[in-house]
Amino acid sequence: QVPLVERGGGLVQAGGSLRLSCVASRAIFSTFITYKMGWYRQAPEKERELVATITSDSITDYADFVKGRFTISRDNSRKTIWLQMNNLNSEDTAVYYCSADTPSRARSWGHGTQVTVSS
Repeated sequence: QVPLVERGGGLVQAGGSLRLSCVASRAIFSTFITYKMGWYRQAPEKERELVATITSDSITDYADFVKGRFTISRDNSRKTIWLQMNNLNSEDTAVYYCSADTPSRARSWGHGTQVTVSS
């Protein structure tokens, strides 16, 4: 298990922006760079769903519902990933979770950060 700490959630008006961060501070640099990192979200009474992922080579992938609005990025030297979220709407309200997948596909989760978009 890789301890992951998310920050940056909060309350924002529709059309606004937020930037989430996720730090794997206890990870060793040489192993962090091998992780595929991701962001997921879970709205009330809904299943957890994939938002975006970024590989060790910084190849990104996005769910259709965030394409063009959200950007995932990483800085391996800081063992950190970010999720820049623009043009937020009420359907983006959810708890956002950071994930880390090792090359052996073991997955760790953060505790989540709440994002609430008011309309």
